[in-house]
Amino acid sequence: MALAKGRGPAWLGLALLAAASALSPPVQAETPAANQSPAPRDWIDPRTGHRVVQLSHEGNSSSLYFNYNAYTPQNDKMAIVTPAGIAAIDLATFRETPVLAIAERFRLLFTGHTTRNVYYETFEKGGGKTVWAVPIDGGTPRKIAAIASGDIQTINADETLLGGVSVDGDRGAAALKAFEKTDQRFDQANYQALGKDGKPLNYADAKEVRMDERLEAKVPMSMFVIDVKTGQRRTVHASTDWLNHLQFSPTDPGLLMFCHEGPWQKVDRMWLLRIDRPGAAPVKIHTRTMNMEIAGHEWFSEDGKTIWYDLQTPRGQDFWVAGYDIATGHRTRYHLARDEWSVHFNRNADGSLFSGDGGGPDMVAHARDGKWLYLFTPHAVVPDAGIPSPHSEDLIQPGTFTAEKLVDMARQDYRLEPNGKFSPDGKWLIFRGNMFGESHVYAVELARSQEPAE
Repeated sequence: MALAKGRGPAWLGLALLAAASALSPPVQAETPAANQSPAPRDWIDPRTGHRVVQLSHEGNSSSLYFNYNAYTPQNDKMAIVTPAGIAAIDLATFRETPVLAIAERFRLLFTGHTTRNVYYETFEKGGGKTVWAVPIDGGTPRKIAAIASGDIQTINADETLLGGVSVDGDRGAAALKAFEKTDQRFDQANYQALGKDGKPLNYADAKEVRMDERLEAKVPMSMFVIDVKTGQRRTVHASTDWLNHLQFSPTDPGLLMFCHEGPWQKVDRMWLLRIDRPGAAPVKIHTRTMNMEIAGHEWFSEDGKTIWYDLQTPRGQDFWVAGYDIATGHRTRYHLARDEWSVHFNRNADGSLFSGDGGGPDMVAHARDGKWLYLFTPHAVVPDAGIPSPHSEDLIQPGTFTAEKLVDMARQDYRLEPNGKFSPDGKWLIFRGNMFGESHVYAVELARSQEPAE
């Protein structure tokens, strides 16, 4: 997601990490010197041999967060944010057309799973928000609901319910205010914190410290849903854990995934909740079996059958993309190298390929050469001589990735995470980048155009 028309406050009253990332304006890399040539619109990366196309017309444009739906049900258009408002990218021609000009502060939320609606929210003077829907082909916006408090993060498969998170009541507001006594240090682009030696920490470590401080604030929160037709709101779960990263299943309207936010080695992060069964308890998706084991940045597969996530055993040492089959509980893990670890992973519709958006040297993997967009081909480990382990069907299915580099991201400022997402036809990976200064939306072709220079 992205914010237009003015910078939001560091916390926006909610303490939501994903929202903080989404609501901050795109981070700009250092602008090229005046004597340098302008950023290319269509080129072949010499180090990978893959074609890259700039999709957005204006700088400070952005695509959605990696697990938010940006595509129409017909897979012909994609919604993005521009300085003028909301625009659509035709996925056959890559032509950008305006959807809606918005002069006030707003946030693009997602596109619908069944309609051609684009959902967004505007910020009201009194502190509330209003959720709107507008056809991606253009038209008059329709008001969905007014939200006095909280933030919308997801929509269910049949577009009957919006899902969001809110800080609860006076106690929650007081706890959040006490946490926010330290100016704007939780702004995603400007985390600040001191180490035990009194020296400033780098961006990644400062982020960990600030996340831990927020977790320990024990702010009362609740998850809620809003009926799209009536605007009626109801609470589905409440906790003093830090609730965040809500995702409805793309195929099951009653299944909601959420996380306990905070330092990943400290929280049981990933949970499922059936909101169509009153009184249903949340179900934990992953249980830690090793000290400093972490799991997160989870997402649903396109068919809604599997939850995939980043798994490290332990943190910063051994790296996997892990899968959890919702119906059977069966688990899969694909191993990858340190430099291949990525801030976000993704998977194409038929499950034949995964992607990774790489990471900077001060991030969790401390990669020596990790600033790349990656294409991963998964391979299951098969038993030698065809002799499996006893009860192998009940054990974790291991596998490995074969990695191919797609785009050299050496100049990317990773405070703007690329958030790669496969195009519906499976031929491109769409991402956001600031490699040439201003942030833009790009697409890299998965088929190689020429042999790489190295």
